[in-house]
Amino acid sequence: MVKGASRRYTYFRFRPDMTLEVSVPRGRRVDVEAMIKKRLSWIDHEYARAANAKRILGSDRVMFGGQYLRLVYVEDAKEELVPSPMTGEVVVRASDRRRIRELVRRWFLKETSAYVVKKVRESSPLLGVRPSRVDVREISKWGYCTRGGRISFSWQLIALPERLREYVVFHELTHLVEFNHSPAFKKRLTFVCPDFRKRERELAQVVPYDRMVLE
Repeated sequence: MVKGASRRYTYFRFRPDMTLEVSVPRGRRVDVEAMIKKRLSWIDHEYARAANAKRILGSDRVMFGGQYLRLVYVEDAKEELVPSPMTGEVVVRASDRRRIRELVRRWFLKETSAYVVKKVRESSPLLGVRPSRVDVREISKWGYCTRGGRISFSWQLIALPERLREYVVFHELTHLVEFNHSPAFKKRLTFVCPDFRKRERELAQVVPYDRMVLE
């Protein structure tokens, strides 16, 4: 599937149904076939990984805190999402099933925001850093840090188990000291997260919803 988008770059992503979507800059000529051939190795690798990975949001379940909860859709004019981890369910009330994704996004955004505010406040002293700003947004990565000290996290972070959420926070805070992935960065990260390599591998097995890759 190819579609135009108002952005400068071409993006690839696998949709929830595992079809490949290519988003190209609107109004710009792009040889999509040549680009796919160029990225074929990545496409094959991502397809195999995505096919066997843990997906955050499916047609009948959603991951929260590392555990899957069953989505129970109830057609209702009033929109409401009621999570119940104790029973393993999330009841979603809406007039259209297609609203589930948006209601889950709002729920996750609230929960992730509360988590990162608390976790960043607790973890910053361990590395002797202080971010200039912390926010939660719709981004294609679990988190990223700017040279100005701003740290952003994906709204989907709360879906992960605590040990992986914590790793993402540690990783981005470490970038405030080492803005790279050099040996110095890894040494500092090891100080607060000795098993970071293991957590990194575990994180790679989780596929965010609407995952995108920059070309």
